[in-house]
Amino acid sequence: MNYRVEIARALSRQVTLPLSKSITARALIIKALASVGDSALSTHDCDDSEVMARALASDGDCIDVADAGTAMRFLTAYYACQEGRTVTIDGTERMRHRPIGPLVDALRKMGASIDYQGREGFPPLMIHGRRLHGVALTMRGDVSSQFISAVLMVSPLAGGITLTIEGEIVSRPYIDMTLGVMRHCGIAAKWTGNSIKVPAGNYTSSPILIEGDWSAASYWLALKALLPESRIELSPLHNDSLQGDRAIVELMEPLGVRTIFMENRVELKHQVVELPPHYHCDMSSTPDLVPTMAVTLCLLRVPFTLTGVRNLRIKESDRIDALTTELAKLGYTIESDNNTMRYNGNHSEPGRPITINPHSDHRIAMAMSLAATLHPGITINNAEVVTKSYPNFFAQILKIDNQQ
Repeated sequence: MNYRVEIARALSRQVTLPLSKSITARALIIKALASVGDSALSTHDCDDSEVMARALASDGDCIDVADAGTAMRFLTAYYACQEGRTVTIDGTERMRHRPIGPLVDALRKMGASIDYQGREGFPPLMIHGRRLHGVALTMRGDVSSQFISAVLMVSPLAGGITLTIEGEIVSRPYIDMTLGVMRHCGIAAKWTGNSIKVPAGNYTSSPILIEGDWSAASYWLALKALLPESRIELSPLHNDSLQGDRAIVELMEPLGVRTIFMENRVELKHQVVELPPHYHCDMSSTPDLVPTMAVTLCLLRVPFTLTGVRNLRIKESDRIDALTTELAKLGYTIESDNNTMRYNGNHSEPGRPITINPHSDHRIAMAMSLAATLHPGITINNAEVVTKSYPNFFAQILKIDNQQ
């Protein structure tokens, strides 16, 4: 499915966002560990949530998570503690190139029986469920935070653990989100320095409110920065969010976007600002916002240095390479090294027509669609990849245009 994207210069829209994919994933695992259902989790409005829910409801021995990285990590830990059950968990060819070794190593130290069915350190996995036991663990902080979250969620049933995180902690807000959902369900884990103490215990059946997804909201804040005259309201969003990507509110302020919080929704306002001569930000806590910020800053011709981007290499695509390749089609040159992306404000007139390849990555497809504000009529190939996190994204964009 390909979309030719036209975005009106002044749009008016009240947008209902998908529910937080990150909170939903944690809630589904914890509810399964508690052996209870939750009607609030009965609706799954993106592919990743549906993959997780379907796997948890299955009694089969072959689990296919497709390209859902969160499901691969969280379900690996979940099945590792399901005594007496043996499953093989696999995914797409891209998933087979996304490392999982640090998680498997940690779970094995807790007594898990996990075998690689292909290349060492990568899916597919065969998991023989066992009763895990609490230990003192050490994990590196510069690996995926989902490895850490997966271990944390199963640890109360294993008798509790003390988990020490070595070195720089990337994506810490996602770890804090995990601890917040655990706390809501009766397990009060605590940070002490770089260690997390998780007590033994059983999860309670407390209902979990799933708020709107701030990662999805980021594309609309970007549109406000690019189209100041537009009128945009977003729901359901809260100021005191568990989601680290709420940081998009502060990240967009230097670009003229002011977020007004109201009950269960926000209104985006334009404030007159002088754009920064150089935008510098450490993105290690909010890596999913990098595509949004990189594309927006390029379109505004604001030079930038974004650090803390190392883990973008192992997402649904190599997002550093994908952004560099696709932005070059629009006339913007990105330079990068292992942990940094840079843009010096350059621009050359692109050729026509402009066709964007999202590299099978939902966030690349959505972020690059923002370019239609300055380059109307661009085509996004394989646009259906957005169903991974935001199925209605292009429908909402096209509806906006049809109203003008």
